[in-house]
Amino acid sequence: MSDVIDATRSEIPGFSGPVWADGDPGYEEARSIFNSLVDRHPLLIARCTSADDVVAAVNFARDSALPVSVYGGGHGVTGAAVCDDGVCIDLRGMKGLAVDPEKRTVRAEGGLNWGEFDAATTEHGLAVTGGRVPSTGIAGLTLGSGSGWLERKLGFVCDNLNAVEMVTADGRQVVASKDENPELFWGVRGGGGNFGVVTAFHLRLHPIPPLMLGGLVIYPAEMGRDVLRFWREYMLNAPNEVGSGMAFVSAPHADFVPEPVRGHPVVGVILVYAGPVEEGEEVLRPMREFGPPGMDLVAPMPYTAVQQLIEPQNQKGFRNYWSGDFLAELPDEAVEIFAEHATQPVSPMSQMLMLAGGGAIARVDEDATAFGQRNAPWNTHLLGMWSDPADDEKNIEYVRKLSAAMKPWTTGRAYLNFIGDEGPGRVEAAFGPEKFARLQALKDVWDPQNLFCHNQNLPPSRK
Repeated sequence: MSDVIDATRSEIPGFSGPVWADGDPGYEEARSIFNSLVDRHPLLIARCTSADDVVAAVNFARDSALPVSVYGGGHGVTGAAVCDDGVCIDLRGMKGLAVDPEKRTVRAEGGLNWGEFDAATTEHGLAVTGGRVPSTGIAGLTLGSGSGWLERKLGFVCDNLNAVEMVTADGRQVVASKDENPELFWGVRGGGGNFGVVTAFHLRLHPIPPLMLGGLVIYPAEMGRDVLRFWREYMLNAPNEVGSGMAFVSAPHADFVPEPVRGHPVVGVILVYAGPVEEGEEVLRPMREFGPPGMDLVAPMPYTAVQQLIEPQNQKGFRNYWSGDFLAELPDEAVEIFAEHATQPVSPMSQMLMLAGGGAIARVDEDATAFGQRNAPWNTHLLGMWSDPADDEKNIEYVRKLSAAMKPWTTGRAYLNFIGDEGPGRVEAAFGPEKFARLQALKDVWDPQNLFCHNQNLPPSRK
């Protein structure tokens, strides 16, 4: 390791992992994140190898009055994993994972991503709801509640938490569970990284079949309205084993796509059946036969392959602007507006998604976790994605226009992992006044100086 990195490390007392400063070999790679629209330069990037390293980094940043960010997977569209002129507490050196197949539990450290997590748990025929893109970090997704293809069957990731290990703003190592610091445990299940750095997650796991049906059925763009209406009715009556979303995208330049269609708008229905393949064939049949689709790519596959279904369209390094809302209803007028706008993208990389709620999500009491909005039947995820900085304005405006057009049918709440930095009012609205006040009270106890503010922030009530 270089002398520069060694010298930098010595500035953080008690820190054993590598530390990068601007100009060091490896600094540029270490600060890179999923969304290239965000370009920040931390003063130091401290890659932790243990919870003790996290303590050292937190104490150093706090005592030096430096801003703090926490890098788990770096996949969040806000780019909150990195901060300017502060300390980036980088968890990517913490990838410990221990599965107990008999108890069906796992202890997973905060630097893991979902690809790594799923590969380890599925060796035992076990899984939990996880991120829809393998490179997504487990930390940010779980703390934000944790949406994924298995959520209608197994609930959000946070619904499967038994405990978290955390380093707080004053440098303590604490555990939060239903029996230990229960109010903090309530807050971390949806309240994000506002209360400390979670170094390990203790999760319940569930048996899954070795193969399940998964894939896409793809339609021409002009069928978008009809497909969305049919899918709406299908999902309102679908069993909990069905995880699904509609994706208004552009067809990839891939061998399985007919050449005249490549690069042009299409409508895809993503289908996952979290049960026996034979059952899935019958349950998914109505959706697969509607139209009929131009392509049916649904097939038996392991869960790890299900988790890779949309990975090719979600690669690191492009410019991203996202938004989203929970919908209270999806009437025909809303279908018309969504389909008309979403089938006219300004970038072939953009993805306008409609996701179905219900099932296990709605069975959890609204007040059981910080995350709410349990009963919304639909959730929109509007992903503007492009490569040329010259196209920033038109792509951002495209997403904002669709988001605004759908407001008449929204609940006023949002899944915060799906949106960018839309201001403090949006964060408060996501929780509602009662939960927001309860979360602020927690913030007053655990982080009164708002050290952990580089996130969808919950400021202390006294600020």
